[in-house]
Amino acid sequence: MSVPLISVVLPVYNGEPYIAAALESILRQDYGRFEVIALDDGSTDRSLSILQQYRKIDDRVRIISRENRGLVATLNEGIALARGDLIARMDADDISYPSRFSRQVALFTQQPQLAMSGTGIDQLLGNRVVRGQPNPIYQSGDWHILSLFFTIFLHSTVMFNRRVVPEDMLVYDAGYVHAEDFDLFRRIAREFPAAMIDDSLVAYRIHSDSVTSRHKRQMRRTHLKIVAENLERQSLNDDPVALLDIGADVTLDTVRRAADCILTLERKIAKQAAPVSSSYADGALCFFYFLYQLIADEQRPALTHEFLTRTGKWQFIRRRERYGLRSAILAPWLCRFSDEATRRADALARYYQSVPVKMVPPLQGLA
Repeated sequence: MSVPLISVVLPVYNGEPYIAAALESILRQDYGRFEVIALDDGSTDRSLSILQQYRKIDDRVRIISRENRGLVATLNEGIALARGDLIARMDADDISYPSRFSRQVALFTQQPQLAMSGTGIDQLLGNRVVRGQPNPIYQSGDWHILSLFFTIFLHSTVMFNRRVVPEDMLVYDAGYVHAEDFDLFRRIAREFPAAMIDDSLVAYRIHSDSVTSRHKRQMRRTHLKIVAENLERQSLNDDPVALLDIGADVTLDTVRRAADCILTLERKIAKQAAPVSSSYADGALCFFYFLYQLIADEQRPALTHEFLTRTGKWQFIRRRERYGLRSAILAPWLCRFSDEATRRADALARYYQSVPVKMVPPLQGLA
C-alpha cells in the first residue's frame, strides 16, 4: 500500500452499537488516499470483532487492540502510529459525510500554512438528523482569541497538518482529562492558523452513553481550568481561582465570584482595540453561557437568579432560551435543548412565586 496522505485516528471503547456505521462512513469517502488506525481500548463488547470483519475486506484498516488505557493515551498512540501528512480525528459514534476528506484536503491544498481545520456539524438523534447552521462567531477568523474560551472545533471534524504542527505539540495532555481537545486546540491556535469549513460534513451523534454525557461534570471542571489559565495568561481575570472553585462546588459564594469574573472580563475587553475586541466579546459571551448552564443544571433557581442578576444578563438569556422554548412547541422531538430551556423556565417561574416581588426581574419575553 502506498504511503497515505491521511491517517484517520479512530479510538474505540465499547462502540458496538455505532462503530460499523462510523467506519463505513470513512471507507466510503470520495477521497481514497487514507489509512484508518482503529485502536480498540480494551473493549468488552463486540467492537473488536466488528473491526476485524472490516479489516478482512479493506486493507486500509489497521487494528491495534490491547488493555484499556483511556482516551488520551489511545489518541497519542494513534498519532504516533500515523503515516500520513494529515491526521483526521474520528469518533466511533459519529458519521463523516462522503465529501469530508476531499473538502478538507482541498482546503489544506489551497492554504498549506494551515495547522488544522474543522467543519460544521449536523446532530444525529436516533434516526433523525437535525441540520446545523453556520455560526457567525467563526467569521472573524480570530481562532487564537476564540480558543481562549471554548473548544473551537468538534473533535470528530478536526484534521491536523503535520507539516505545520510540530511533533512535540501534536500530543494530547493527560492533565486535561475529558477536555484534552480544548487544550490541544488552544495550544495550536495560539501559534498557527486554523480554518473552519462552514458546511456540515459530520453528523454528531447525541446519546446518553457518549463520553460527553457520561463525564459532563469532570469535563466542565477541566474546561474551567483551561479558561482560567488562558485568562490569567492574558491578565483578563483578577480571580482565576474563582473558576476552579465553582467547578468544584456551585454555591452562592462561588456563583457570585464567577459572576464577578464575567464582569471583570467584560470591562477589560471593552478596553481592547477593534476589531479583536469583537472576537473577545463573542468568546466571553460563550463562556458566560457555559457558566449559566453549569449553574442552571444544579436545579437551584436561587443560584441562577443570583448569577443572572449580578451579571445583568437577563435579556440575553431570555432571547437565547426563547429559541429552545419555541422548538419545544413546534417540534418537541427536535433536541434536548428545548427540554432544558423549558425546565429552566419552569424552575425560575416556581422560584419567582416564592420570593418578594421587588427581588424579581420582570418575566416579559421568556415565554
